[in-house]
Amino acid sequence: LACSHHQCAFPLNQNELCIWNTVTAQPLRLSGHHYSISALSFGSKINPLLVCSASRERVVVWNLEECTQKVQEGLTPRGIVIGTLLGMVLHVRFSPDDQQVAVCAGNRIYMLSAKSEAILAELDGHLAPVTAAEFCTWEKSMLISVSEDRTFKARKVWDYSTSQLIYQSGVLTAFPLLSLLIDEENKQIITGCAEGQLWIFSLISDHNYRCVAHINLKKEQEKFCNKVRKSGKGIGQNTSKLCKTNNMRPEGSVETSLPILLIEHCDFLVCFHNEENISSALNTSYFWIGSSTGLLIINLANFELEASLAYKDYSDLSIRFAGSCALTRKAVNGKVLCLITSMFEDMTAVLEVNLAALVRTQQSDFLLCGNENSLSVIARVVMQCNTSYFFPFLNNHFFRVVELNYFAIGVKSTVKDQPLVFHNKIKSSGYTAAPQMTMFSPNNNLKKNEVSKWKTSCKCKSKEYPLESSPPIKQEKEISVTCKPTPICCIQYSGDGDMLACGLADKTVLIFNSNLTDTYKVFSGPDGAVNSVGWSHDKKWLVSASEDRTLRVWSVCNNEPALILGKEKFHKTVRFAQFYFIDAFILLCCGAEFHLLSFHLDTTKDDLKRYKQRSVCKLVQKFPMASTMEITSLSAVNDFYSYIVLTAGSNRALEVFDLNAGCSTAVIPEVHTRSVHQICQNKGSSFSTQQPEAYNLFMTTAAGDGIKLWDLRTLR
Repeated sequence: LACSHHQCAFPLNQNELCIWNTVTAQPLRLSGHHYSISALSFGSKINPLLVCSASRERVVVWNLEECTQKVQEGLTPRGIVIGTLLGMVLHVRFSPDDQQVAVCAGNRIYMLSAKSEAILAELDGHLAPVTAAEFCTWEKSMLISVSEDRTFKARKVWDYSTSQLIYQSGVLTAFPLLSLLIDEENKQIITGCAEGQLWIFSLISDHNYRCVAHINLKKEQEKFCNKVRKSGKGIGQNTSKLCKTNNMRPEGSVETSLPILLIEHCDFLVCFHNEENISSALNTSYFWIGSSTGLLIINLANFELEASLAYKDYSDLSIRFAGSCALTRKAVNGKVLCLITSMFEDMTAVLEVNLAALVRTQQSDFLLCGNENSLSVIARVVMQCNTSYFFPFLNNHFFRVVELNYFAIGVKSTVKDQPLVFHNKIKSSGYTAAPQMTMFSPNNNLKKNEVSKWKTSCKCKSKEYPLESSPPIKQEKEISVTCKPTPICCIQYSGDGDMLACGLADKTVLIFNSNLTDTYKVFSGPDGAVNSVGWSHDKKWLVSASEDRTLRVWSVCNNEPALILGKEKFHKTVRFAQFYFIDAFILLCCGAEFHLLSFHLDTTKDDLKRYKQRSVCKLVQKFPMASTMEITSLSAVNDFYSYIVLTAGSNRALEVFDLNAGCSTAVIPEVHTRSVHQICQNKGSSFSTQQPEAYNLFMTTAAGDGIKLWDLRTLR
């Protein structure tokens, strides 16, 4: 996203650029990319106003004045292609004179000419994708960049005319650096990470890039909300979710991270009206912080929060969590233009924020303003609006939202179900022949009362669970699974939530009903601790793996295993065994590779060969994970057909496999600071209806490194 004065730029239908004029409300659509646009930036000058768009196959510079004229003449506007096949571009930035463009593609920064296709310099040195880069205005040919390399923190200063590294910072945080801003007035740089931490470094030559300040935005939010609450501004029935501290967090809520998506200068002069306050504002710098949940204003003199805006507090705004945002540097008529996109949906919104009204309604003294008339006017407007939110500025007088849904942003083509047609000239598939064996036979001899009872229970289970409900945190029941203390190594619910399987360190597998009132089954037989259990889609079978290098498939109706794979099949301990592709295969991990097995289960016994196993299992293929000693986690969907398998290794990397193609498709290095011990995909639910886009999300967690939410489409 990008904003400049009255112009907003954002991708339309993924590979088309849309320039929306907020004054005329007219969109300008520019076509020139074949792949999804991943980075945008406006030029530094107004006349002519340039915009740069980048995708993985090309980087294009557009002259908006010429493009508008071409459209008025009925011609197709064309941009200047300045770079091709640079890879995945995360950030682009014009130089102060609009003569060069810095393109952050992968681990490198390419300095391109803005007028022709020419690479002026190629800067490397980062160990992970570069997330932001800014030009230093007072020192020519200097570029500052931040990256999410393996320590997830890096800052490098380049003299791109000689491609020489001037300075490289040390480790700042355990989280990737996402944003960067250069404060020209104080000659400082400000960078923010994915966990709500800000660092300010001095760029004065004899300061040696020393750290001036470190700001924790969560703590500053708590201090600000306490100050507003004490001043009487926060009195009301409802309070903003942005201002709830850990002590005030309601029961059932969870603590979320505060990724810093954007840092931008704030035109704070529009908040002052007399000469005394203007002079005090001239000596202080303010800047915006754009996060996934709202906007913040920070005072650079005391490093305190001056105002905050939460997206959730405005009922007419459909976006609650922003995936990216952009702000105008200068206020126009006292209003700041903000462009945000939804993190989970294909939706873009333009916001107009009245900066003065925003600050006045949250400041008890309004920075020693002393202008009682201005305060009274705002108070009357707030009372006339009769807003019930914590922040009174979230109404049509101070905050205007323009939804851009009519552009049909990001609409994806979906494959519709087609009728199946059998032609007359086909060979028989053997459908008329009697099957060799009935593997799953439904029980049709149910009594009427049992049928009605089953239908009643199904109706109760199919009740829709509201997505806006808080997660369960209350402990309903606690039981002891054994007489003596025994570690529980793994636990797994069945798909309908009716049964619960537990693998214990005492070499047994227990099955409970969901309310934990009774032990339904006890399976024993392994020679080691049971490290994984997995339910079949029809809830009739249970697969378990243990430390003795064996795999067992159990029938819920029988205490003896239907299938046993012994030590001769595996060279290392078997882990993360599960059914896959709606019970068509079994997936399991063994060392640095995972196995895909096809199987056939038969629980019938021959009296003469009672101990001979009639179930069979065959290895389909082994998939090794690159550059790792052991797979530490595996995830695949069994509730619907999916070719995607996610694995994490001891090298802290995550690898995506496409079993339809039979190969690895992507590798994400350094996912966490430690090895991932759990991957959780969205496997759907029988209790709630979700958006189709939600199935592209998955989560990872590591010891001491929190939980991260990923998008399978962008692998970020």
